[in-house]
Amino acid sequence: MHFKTLTELKLALHKKEISSHELVSHYLKRIERFNPQLNTFITVTGESALQEAQKADDLRARDPENAPPLLGLPMAHKDLFCTDGVKTSCGSKMLDNFIAPYDATVVTKCRDAGLITLGKTNMDEFAMGSSNENSFYGPVANPWNTEYVPGGSSGGSAAAVAAGLVPVSTGTDTGGSIRQPAALCGITGLKPTYGRVSRYGMTAFASSLDQGGPFGKSAEDVALLLNAMAGFDERDSTSLNVPAEDYTQHLNRSIAGLKIGLPKEYFKNMNAPMQKALDEALKVLEKLGATLVDISLPHADLAIPTYYVLAPAECSSNLSRFDGVRFGYRCENPRDLNDLYLRSRGEGFGTEVKRRILIGTYVLSAGYYEAYYLQAQKTRQLIKQDFDDAFKNVDVIASPTTPTPAFKIGEKVSDPVTMYQCDIYTLALNLAGLPGLSMPAGFIDGLPVGLQLMGHYMQESKLLNIAHQYQCHSDWHSQHPTAME
Repeated sequence: MHFKTLTELKLALHKKEISSHELVSHYLKRIERFNPQLNTFITVTGESALQEAQKADDLRARDPENAPPLLGLPMAHKDLFCTDGVKTSCGSKMLDNFIAPYDATVVTKCRDAGLITLGKTNMDEFAMGSSNENSFYGPVANPWNTEYVPGGSSGGSAAAVAAGLVPVSTGTDTGGSIRQPAALCGITGLKPTYGRVSRYGMTAFASSLDQGGPFGKSAEDVALLLNAMAGFDERDSTSLNVPAEDYTQHLNRSIAGLKIGLPKEYFKNMNAPMQKALDEALKVLEKLGATLVDISLPHADLAIPTYYVLAPAECSSNLSRFDGVRFGYRCENPRDLNDLYLRSRGEGFGTEVKRRILIGTYVLSAGYYEAYYLQAQKTRQLIKQDFDDAFKNVDVIASPTTPTPAFKIGEKVSDPVTMYQCDIYTLALNLAGLPGLSMPAGFIDGLPVGLQLMGHYMQESKLLNIAHQYQCHSDWHSQHPTAME
């Protein structure tokens, strides 16, 4: 049951083959069994989940015709979406004692669709990391091999889906934090167009880059969850005021005739096993009628330095609110206000967060603002223009999601620059505000790898259509870790 897709579970509930209460109970037992070794959840809301499941069963029995579309199905939220009455820690000691007083829009919309929250998932502190080793609550383990990382920063959400602890989950993507863990955990993950999903109640890392999105076993599951998550929100000034869309509507459309661009900059230094896996995946798309076209993204090599100027600058600004005064961690017996600030932040933030705050404060400081921050903003426009030019000739762009499969826990912790290179294929999309999807595309030495699909603005449905057609003619997405059975 636990490795069934959300679509299959939805049908089972509809046919009354299982009740929501039974379904939620089953997943909670799996969390209790496997979470000690995987560390995917920070908080489990079992009691409230069972109560909601009983309400869902009662509603389905009483008025099945008017039931919400995903009534009674379980899910989990990344622990930076505020959830009323539940700890929202962002994986940080700074917010270890913070109980959110309201729901994020994403949480509200998922609840309105009938979904039941089983808990809040582990993550890199304040979403800063590529391996989920930066959490105050310890690293998350990859279900395919617990000695390896699941990717970050949404590693808990991705690992929970891959391990069958929950059918779908939410994540956020600032520089690849949905797509990268989706690839390393062998599931499907989507970063929507910037503004497609409300950021209200989603703790900010870098406000011009952050975007919430869904994880699922399949493209169809991701489409169902995106239906619940997406939509205009007047409380979020960056929210796109566009008509609602059914992302499942075009899943079965033929992809014959589509042009898929292959950027030479993304394929030039790929190792042989990764190249072989991606070549096999691309052959499937060719057999389905798509045409592969060589393209260029000339400024691709500038994505990492551009991102690591702009994102820390925004992080430095956003995290200034955590000062030990109104909420969050507060040092003991401060001598004065300055000591309160220094020690609360020094004790409350982890190493990677401190590093990015320092970088961001530096590039925004007098004498360096024009030399670094303004130049990075100009480069960001060049990166965006590369994509605009490419999409004049192709429908979507394909690339590896990550340079390699998952690496061992602890392998890159002491070398931040090497760690930052893990996001080499994902950062540019966030800088351009475009949608991207990672789907399972094979294994290397027993560890999953992902193929990334990149689309033009508001083209989530096209990405999901291609991914669904690929998954109808492959079975990588239906594989699961045998150790989690």
